[in-house]
Amino acid sequence: MSEPNTRAFVIRDVTDPWAMRALEDVQVQAWGYADREVLPATMFRIGAHTGAIVLGAYPAQGDAAALPFGLAYGFPALQGGQVWHHSHLLAVGPGWRGSGAAVALKLAQRERALAQGLTRMTWTFDPLVARNARLNLGKLGARAVSYHPDWYALGEDRETAFPADRLVVEWDLTRPHAERPAPPAQGERALEAAGDLPGPSRLNLSGERVLAEVPTQADRLPEAARLAWRLALREVLGAYLARGYAVTDLAREGERAFYVLTR
Repeated sequence: MSEPNTRAFVIRDVTDPWAMRALEDVQVQAWGYADREVLPATMFRIGAHTGAIVLGAYPAQGDAAALPFGLAYGFPALQGGQVWHHSHLLAVGPGWRGSGAAVALKLAQRERALAQGLTRMTWTFDPLVARNARLNLGKLGARAVSYHPDWYALGEDRETAFPADRLVVEWDLTRPHAERPAPPAQGERALEAAGDLPGPSRLNLSGERVLAEVPTQADRLPEAARLAWRLALREVLGAYLARGYAVTDLAREGERAFYVLTR
């Protein structure tokens, strides 16, 4: 088990257009983005001027010119007469993962959204990335409410690109924040591993609590296995969310992880 990252940091609102240019580099460091995938500083600038929240995470011991290692960016969203905050980007550089910066950025974003009079926040995450599920569901207490196949086009060719499926998360900002420990994997199992691959899906369960396994390190699996897990989770999570379940936590059983679907 890796040692916890105890490096100190501060969260700041980013309002200066020149400081916003450094947020482009954070995206490259966090995700290895190509230039065409990076959200440019010009978007941060106009967003901050029109109601968006732009936050940077900086080393606590740095001077005023220190470069950021993390960012959070979101903006007001409108649909069906309802207004809420949609968080589009949350990035933390590899050397700062495990420091608590991701949670701190989200809590700072929550504070500022509440100050704008908004009580709900949404965002998306890749259901194959278990560490993000732990952050969103367990550490923040949000829940995933819908599954969206091929949410992004992250490739040159539709037929050969790895499917960029996403879960949409909702976070009630009015509820007090309290991090939950990972619960035990108790409930009927709709999806379990069979070696590196997913086993058969069970789509006819009706209990109050249903489990769907997710690999804890999907990025280390062969491409064929990752694709098999992508399609299995698409089938299972999509089916149960469409039937009124929500993904409310990430349970653990030793080294294994399971999405908890609650009716």
